[in-house]
Amino acid sequence: MNSSNSQLTKKLVITAMLTALVVILQFASMNLRFSMFSITLTLVPIVLGAALCGVSAGAWLGFVFGVIVLLTGDAAAFLAVNIPGTIITVLVKGTACGLFAGLVYKALSRLNKYLAVAAAALASPIANTGIFLIGCKIFFMPTITEWALGLGFGDNVGKYMIVGLVGINFLIELGINVVLSPVIVRLINIRNNY
Repeated sequence: MNSSNSQLTKKLVITAMLTALVVILQFASMNLRFSMFSITLTLVPIVLGAALCGVSAGAWLGFVFGVIVLLTGDAAAFLAVNIPGTIITVLVKGTACGLFAGLVYKALSRLNKYLAVAAAALASPIANTGIFLIGCKIFFMPTITEWALGLGFGDNVGKYMIVGLVGINFLIELGINVVLSPVIVRLINIRNNY
C-alpha cells in the first residue's frame, strides 16, 4: 500500500471512530439539560476530526451530530412548529460547526497549532449557536415571541433567545471546548508521530 493510500485509510478509520463517538456522546448527553436543550458534548470530537482529518471530515461529523439531534427528539419543540425549518436549521448548524472548525484549524495550523486548535474549538460552538439563532429568527420567531412572553421576558425576545434558549448551554459547551483544547493538541501530536 503506498503512502497516500495509507494516509487515506488512516483518515477514514479516524473519521469512522469519531463518527461513532459523536453518536454515543450525543445520545449520552440527552439527560444533561440546563435549558430546554441538552448540552452538546460532541463538539470536541468534531473539532478533533476537523483538525486530524480535514474540513470535509469536520463537516461530516457535524452533519452526523445534526442527524442525531433530530433522532433523539432534542428538537421536538421546534419540529412541532415547523418541520422543514427545524430540519434545515439543525442540519446546517451541525454541519457548519464542523466545517468552520476545520476551516479555522486549516487556516491557522501553519502558524501555531495551539492557536489553531483553540480558535477551532471556539469557532465550533459559535457556529452551532449562531446558526441556531439565525434559524430561530427565520423559521420560529412568532413561537419564540410567545415563549418569551410566557416566561416573563415581555417583548424582549432577543434577551430570551440569549438567556433562555442558548446562554447557559453555549457557555458550558464553549468552556468544555476551551478546557479540552490542550487534549486535542496532544492527540494531534500523537497522531502525527504515529
